[in-house]
Amino acid sequence: MRGGAAGPPVSAARATLAGLCGSLVGIGLARFAYTPLLPALITAGWFPSSQAAYLGAANLAGYLAGALGARPLARRAAPATVLRAMMVLVTAAFFACAAPISFWWFFAWRAAAGGAGGALMVLAAPTVLPHVPPGRRGLAGGAIFTGVGLGIAASGTVVPLLLRAGLTWTWIGLGVLSLLLTAVAWGGWPREAAPSAASGTGRRAPAGLVLRALYGEYALNAVGLVPHMVFLVDFVARGLGQGIHAGARYWVLFGIGAVAGPMLAGAAADRVGAGPALRGALLLQAAAVAMPALSTHAGALAPSAVVVGAAVPGVVPLVLARVQELVPGDPEGQRAAWSVTTLAFALGQAAGAYGFSFAFAAGASYPELFATASVAIAGALVLDVAARLAAPRAI
Repeated sequence: MRGGAAGPPVSAARATLAGLCGSLVGIGLARFAYTPLLPALITAGWFPSSQAAYLGAANLAGYLAGALGARPLARRAAPATVLRAMMVLVTAAFFACAAPISFWWFFAWRAAAGGAGGALMVLAAPTVLPHVPPGRRGLAGGAIFTGVGLGIAASGTVVPLLLRAGLTWTWIGLGVLSLLLTAVAWGGWPREAAPSAASGTGRRAPAGLVLRALYGEYALNAVGLVPHMVFLVDFVARGLGQGIHAGARYWVLFGIGAVAGPMLAGAAADRVGAGPALRGALLLQAAAVAMPALSTHAGALAPSAVVVGAAVPGVVPLVLARVQELVPGDPEGQRAAWSVTTLAFALGQAAGAYGFSFAFAAGASYPELFATASVAIAGALVLDVAARLAAPRAI
């Protein structure tokens, strides 16, 4: 029997804080903090460039495995127990990487951190949100995934400051931060079963077609976000000849958007519904991603960086809220659907990263990359509208 000591119910605010800490540790730090560490690992001679790149890929491979294994783990132990264990695993991985013992040592711990991040992404929000009043779940989901945005912001601010003390102390510092966040979240994960939710209309949405379309939309959305995450700074610094400092300023704007995006998206889902909010977000993203292909003026590049930065973590609470609309009153079904959407996003992001990198190496220009990405997001919007028209009774 799945365990977990009984205790007083955890408040919605405390559970939401635990979810924020989980996404900050598992995704915000475990994934995005590695971006500024990559050149430092190479410069310090810890690993050659080829091996350092593979260490980044190890995190993505682990993320896919963690997303796949999260629900089986949650069937064998209480979700709160699994979530705590995953945060401890990420923390241990930071400390384990404080010395360059060997490539395979690093590879194993980076993969373990990725796996823990995948499990946290699949389990954290669906564990917390059933304990939040329905009218506030969009905002709570946004608060949870603000942790991802905070990690993106930290990748351009906190990590460079830590690097002044050297790589070893940077890894230790990240481990200490992760440990503190794990302690904050420890007692906040809900221990009791989620309260049963009844549909207000007495019917279930005809979710099959629309839900399957949502998987494709999320994957296409992931593809479309890749060029800004990978090429934006390089585009400004080298493509436009403005230098690395100018490129870094746009990454700061990207980080500002990433911090604000989840809360704004969650509030929109509460106000107008997840479906309309998601369609509006896709339309805005398609326009923002296309801006660098149409104009290199700062008046176009700056809002593009902010909007796409907001979209990277902001689309997550929108899609999660959409899953809850399409699978109402069924926490296990919601977890299953959310697991598939998480995998779809990870696969889309991986395919986009490799595809755009291959195209760039083959001679594609920066504007061509941004234009192609905009088409991918526009395709997600078309798929959403088509599924909605094909299933008019869907929410």
